[in-house]
Amino acid sequence: MSPRLTALGVIPARLASTRLPRKVLREIAGKPLIVHVWEAAKRSPALADVLVATDSHEVVAACAGFGVPAVLTSAAHPSGTDRVWEVAQSRAADVYVNVQGDEPLVTPGHIERLVGPFREHPDTQVSTLKIRLRPDEVENPGVNKVVCAADGRALYFSKYPVPYDRDGRGVVRFKHIGLYAYRAAALDLFHRLPPSPLELTEKLEQLRFLEHGIPIVVVETDEPTIGVDTEADLRAVEARLAARRS
Repeated sequence: MSPRLTALGVIPARLASTRLPRKVLREIAGKPLIVHVWEAAKRSPALADVLVATDSHEVVAACAGFGVPAVLTSAAHPSGTDRVWEVAQSRAADVYVNVQGDEPLVTPGHIERLVGPFREHPDTQVSTLKIRLRPDEVENPGVNKVVCAADGRALYFSKYPVPYDRDGRGVVRFKHIGLYAYRAAALDLFHRLPPSPLELTEKLEQLRFLEHGIPIVVVETDEPTIGVDTEADLRAVEARLAARRS
């Protein structure tokens, strides 16, 4: 990685998750989920360092038991992006990579694709990832979708299967993978601004950037992930990690 660009990995980890309670501390193969996420992110040569940012002393203690650096951040933060913002107030970096605390299958390839646009186009403010949507995911509102312009920038994010194929011509749809990288200035703006109308409608925080004119560069990947939101997701990740070990 170029020495002129320092990327810090931050893993926001909120203990009071709603769909799967206490998921970041749920155990897989003898380790909490959050430890698996940290170990996966640490494999990336694009990151100078990786740490967990949490609102819970219990998560800090669990991380310490496995040698994982963790910092306590405000319990008042409404989003993981705000938690990354707080870390950025005391840790200097050119780019901050938000590795969601429920993404244990993140790969060095994912992180390289997130960081790449900042090297290639220094005016990049925010980046994220997309992957081709599977047919069984199209109608699932739990799978977020993204529509992009010809230059790769995000036009819109939705839980609805956009774009709508009115004439049945056939369309390639993309799933949004919720990993991000940001400049500090973009984090500052996000944190200062109130939730935007579309963000509140879709319950998708990244729409706040688009509604205020901050472009998001979207890079395609062919490496699928499993964001852990349900018991079934947890079992699927456990099976995937067991297959890797064997």
